[in-house]
Amino acid sequence: MNNLLLEVENGIALLTINRPKALNALNSETLAELNACLAELENNEAVKVVILTGSGAKSFVAGADISEMVNATPAEGRKMGLLAREAFGRLENMPQVTIAAVNGFALGGGCEISMACDIRVASENAKFGQPECGLGILPGFGGTQRLARLVGKGRAKELIFTCDMISAEEAYRIGLANHVVPQEELIGYCKAMAGRIMKNGPFAVTLAKQAINTGMDTDLDSGLKLEANLFGLSFSTADKKEGMTAFLEKRKEKHFIGK
Repeated sequence: MNNLLLEVENGIALLTINRPKALNALNSETLAELNACLAELENNEAVKVVILTGSGAKSFVAGADISEMVNATPAEGRKMGLLAREAFGRLENMPQVTIAAVNGFALGGGCEISMACDIRVASENAKFGQPECGLGILPGFGGTQRLARLVGKGRAKELIFTCDMISAEEAYRIGLANHVVPQEELIGYCKAMAGRIMKNGPFAVTLAKQAINTGMDTDLDSGLKLEANLFGLSFSTADKKEGMTAFLEKRKEKHFIGK
């Protein structure tokens, strides 16, 4: 991979977008590499949590690569949007939990890729925004859809229409970031969270993620029906028996196998 770094240890995959000279901006090559890497990770049963970050302390992902887009035709622009849709959709729906460790600028495509993750942890110097309208385009990597779902339609419209850049604290206040931590503690904080997640039944966590993601895009009654079906499915697993047995036996150690 030319634009990504991957480290896998103790069930955690640390995936770093590594284009520091371009502030980790997303070009077509990086999007294709990201999609291929995520396809491998989602089939790796040893990986339980994926942490996504950017190289360096200044930028998570500064956006899409404007130098690639400036002379792009409508067809080429649409192709790039579809490439991002596939990669970000895979990130959003993979069975593992995904955490965005937002270290600095998360603008345009950077804000959009963070929103495709399950959880966003921001460093104190993080900045979020959707500046596309200031470039004569609109957010094309999911920004008009995921931002409204996360922070509400009114706030999403304001951020997109004004192109305002907001601080990590403001992102936390409106629900765009789950936590704000010092820069030097960011990856450690995310790994500690991953550890807490991995103590629980992995298949149950995957089913819960599926229920939330699917339910958010449907009506309440349909979501509740899906939840009931997945709840029933979880009763078929060895993890359910182990988790409940450990509870009744008042023992902390649990031996989940993910099935």
